[in-house]
Amino acid sequence: MSAGIVIGITGGSGSGKTHFLNQLMDSVSPGTISIFSIDNYYLPIDQQQKDENGIENFDLPESLDRDRCAGDLKRLISGETLRIKEYTFNYFNVEPRYIEIPAAPVIIVEGIFTFYFPEINELLDLKIFIDTPVHMMVKRRIIRDAKERGYDMEDVLYRFEHHVMPAYNRYIIPTKDQANLIVPNHGDFDAAIDVISSHIQQYSKSEL
Repeated sequence: MSAGIVIGITGGSGSGKTHFLNQLMDSVSPGTISIFSIDNYYLPIDQQQKDENGIENFDLPESLDRDRCAGDLKRLISGETLRIKEYTFNYFNVEPRYIEIPAAPVIIVEGIFTFYFPEINELLDLKIFIDTPVHMMVKRRIIRDAKERGYDMEDVLYRFEHHVMPAYNRYIIPTKDQANLIVPNHGDFDAAIDVISSHIQQYSKSEL
């Protein structure tokens, strides 16, 4: 079963993409959507570029394995189920688990460089940009990076100032005008979720 719609979702780091996706998944029938996260295609940490203070910068286009990412996405779109290794960032003692991404009628591609990479961008049928105030992105980064990546407050704020915001301004904001739909994040996504899930459900029914 090849995909019928490929939806790209992007926004700044900490913009609420994961929260948006979780709400969207809950709003449609099981098996309708598969999530393809570009975050699982970061190069090994020893291949990451470091800044002038020796800190790995994961907010550069060069930090990702673009060829493997685009190749796997094409396989998924063609109907092939993927089995890929989860990326664990700086958790050196954690054994990465394998993630199975099944083929589905709708594939959602998410990540900060979803629109930036031409080889990914050209595969998208619908492009959604999550537009979030900077103060909310900082708050989300602090919570996420402390919980999921083991960074302390000082580390999170350093990365946000020196890596996240420069990348956001240089690589992400310029892609905003490519979006078919800009979703403002002021605390909830209810209206946007209703519109998008309705579109997905109508498409799914038409394909039956």
